[in-house]
Amino acid sequence: MSMTLDVVKRMTLGLDKGTNAHGHVGWVTVRCRVCGRYLSLTGQQPGSVRKIEVVYYCPHCARDYGAYFCAADARMVKYKCPFCGRDLKIATPIFQEE
Repeated sequence: MSMTLDVVKRMTLGLDKGTNAHGHVGWVTVRCRVCGRYLSLTGQQPGSVRKIEVVYYCPHCARDYGAYFCAADARMVKYKCPFCGRDLKIATPIFQEE
């Protein structure tokens, strides 16, 4: 059974376009459950060079409820998940410059 050229093209990783592309912002963007602000899990907002944005999440509820929080709302809920009461963890990578 031979594969058509169309199937071979779809299997090539470099041909992913739109939201399926590997560098698409939608793969690393979440919304804060309290205020609805868009948060980047990479730690940086688009266009900002040095500003680091810290994103908090509940390891138990993030999968079910999308429990991600911005720094201001995490402080408001005292770093506890409003759904289950567990401690929030930092989701963004922490880099230390030497």
